[in-house]
Amino acid sequence: MRVQDKYNHCAKAPEKIIQFGEGNFLRAFVDWMIHTMNKKLDFNASVVMVQPIETGMADMINNQEGYYTLLSSGIENGEAHAQSEVIQSVSRAINPYSDPNSFIALAHNPDFRFVISNTTEAGIAFDSTDTLNMTPPKSFPAKVTRLLHERFTIFHGDTTKGFIFLPCELIDRNGDQLRNLVMRYARLWQLGETFEMWVKEANHFCNTLVDRIVPGFPRDRHQELQNTLGYEDNLMVEAELFHLWVIEGPDFIQKELPARQCGLNVVFTNNMEPYRTRKVRILNGLHTLMTPLALLAGIETVQEAVEHPVMGEFIRCTTEGEIIPTLDLPLKELQAFSSAVMDRFLNPFIHHRLSSIALNTVSKFKTRVLPSIEIFLERKQQLPANLLWGWAGLIAFYKGTYNNQSLPVNDNPDIINTFSVLWQKVDGGQMNLPELVHHVLEKSDWWGKDFNMIAGLNEEITVRIKAIGAGNFMDQLKKQS
Repeated sequence: MRVQDKYNHCAKAPEKIIQFGEGNFLRAFVDWMIHTMNKKLDFNASVVMVQPIETGMADMINNQEGYYTLLSSGIENGEAHAQSEVIQSVSRAINPYSDPNSFIALAHNPDFRFVISNTTEAGIAFDSTDTLNMTPPKSFPAKVTRLLHERFTIFHGDTTKGFIFLPCELIDRNGDQLRNLVMRYARLWQLGETFEMWVKEANHFCNTLVDRIVPGFPRDRHQELQNTLGYEDNLMVEAELFHLWVIEGPDFIQKELPARQCGLNVVFTNNMEPYRTRKVRILNGLHTLMTPLALLAGIETVQEAVEHPVMGEFIRCTTEGEIIPTLDLPLKELQAFSSAVMDRFLNPFIHHRLSSIALNTVSKFKTRVLPSIEIFLERKQQLPANLLWGWAGLIAFYKGTYNNQSLPVNDNPDIINTFSVLWQKVDGGQMNLPELVHHVLEKSDWWGKDFNMIAGLNEEITVRIKAIGAGNFMDQLKKQS
């Protein structure tokens, strides 16, 4: 039996949501939320997916009539939980490259209200070769502009027929950036001031922040899961139980999208920056902080790191003592978020390898950890001892080897080469360790400025690198935590 055969007697809700993207994340995040609102509140809306690039999953979605299984797992109240549910909120998928007419026809349906997207970080971009008459235009913002112009034309500029845009791409101010590119295409294509005014006044481009770990298709357990569930499903997707969607926009949007009424962790706000900062500094920051140190200690996964008696305590102490004090949300809210992050890290169903997190650690450290170091120093008038272990660990990690074992360094070749040259000079006696640290700290193109101006920083990092080299850094972390 196929998954859709279980529900072929059920009528789909009216199509009210256009979704650019048919991949794992949106299906495990937004489409699950729509399904939940339909089930608990009679939201009565279904999603039409638009395949944003020429190759995609539209055919697979349609072959299963939009049905698929979401497998959710995680830690709740200290206990592991796993569950499955068939998501029924997707009506169909459109490939605009093979069926451009169906794509344009979406503009003609007066019921559509929301446009949701996840076209990857590279999706919200401008392509000057796109034209209005292409079927379809190549870039996602150009497709949106084409759809909006068709809607504007069909409904004669009716201001009640605009869309609410909820982009989920992981870029800063994603709604603002999408709107700006739509306006840029409108001017490039000379669509007129009336159309531009309609885009600005009738449509709402919200900035959003999304947070849910979605490992995706359970390839290794697929057949076993099908046997257990009793049906075929080639689109099942795994996700953690935790979810958070922060939406920055006008107050009326939460009335049209009643997610909070059915217990979904959706925050509506007029300023999403504190929530973005919280996630970047705590969740992402801890990933970046722990990865080099844990890998140097022979630890392979996030779960193992948090469960480790020394590394786990170091992570918790750093969060409570050095990261949370740099943030401006209420303390109880920050502590609750931190606790949820630890539960997520301990999820036994998700094997998050530190080697995969190690990609581009230098740029990640700049955006995720350095702000905590600087703000802590500003507020406390002292250097944060634990966070500096992260910087020392990064420098030691980028040597590429430790105890005669290769390390999974993966970054820009120029960055890797710079570290390699510096460490070769140290090993060859041409440079001492404080000089190496000085050269690293002065890399303003990496960090945004020369950090040698901070008194005592070189000495503190150098001491920690020496402990790592001596092999006793875990003992020192234990004393410090």
